[in-house]
Amino acid sequence: MRRTARLPAGIALAVVAVGLAAAPASARGSGSLELIPSSVVPGGHVTANTTACGDGGIAAGDASAVGAGSFTLAPSSHKGDAIGQFRVPPSAQPGTYEIIATCAEGGRRVSGDLVVTLTAAGEQVRPRGSVKTGTGGALGPDPVQTAAGVAALAVAAAGGTWLLHRRARGDGI
Repeated sequence: MRRTARLPAGIALAVVAVGLAAAPASARGSGSLELIPSSVVPGGHVTANTTACGDGGIAAGDASAVGAGSFTLAPSSHKGDAIGQFRVPPSAQPGTYEIIATCAEGGRRVSGDLVVTLTAAGEQVRPRGSVKTGTGGALGPDPVQTAAGVAALAVAAAGGTWLLHRRARGDGI
């Protein structure tokens, strides 16, 4: 009797194990549209990848939301993957865009979000140039002008010191 009690429990565990092993395969078959990189600067290239079309599947990609037009996803060396590429136009504005792929067989439609930014991920923007405050300035960013200004101040300081020294000796001006 004890053996019969263990047998149904063992069968139940085997069924659960088979169900868990099959879950990733079915989830993989459901697929979505993966975009690499998911965040790109205008003018950058994007690779689209999906498993939704199955083995040997071909899909028509649509990136017209970002202004890139259509592209084709073809079977890759990875079993069940269809891969395609497109280029984000340099005129693309920052924002989030939906990229769509439609499988040739069955018409299944998958999508993914592409984020267009002005800076690449991890890149820091460093300020350049001078601040326009409206008050003007004696010294500009030009090193020649800076050197000329420092030389003029040095000559004025030397001349003033010489004149004060002459006055202190009583030689007059």
